Amino acid sequence: MTEKRRSKFLVVRCNECGNEQVVFSHASTTIRCHVCSNTISVPRGGKAEIKATVVGVLE
Repeated sequence: MTEKRRSKFLVVRCNECGNEQVVFSHASTTIRCHVCSNTISVPRGGKAEIKATVVGVLE
């Protein structure tokens, strides 16, 4: 029996410039867009708060 993981890598699109990048769903640091430095993800003790549009999930 396979154990289901709760954490994932997400492909997100910046709401400011449209740049896409990969972030961890349970990131422990603030993640900023590589292009415009807009905040994309904020840590919340467990699952991070994603402040960008989630485009997809990497399996």
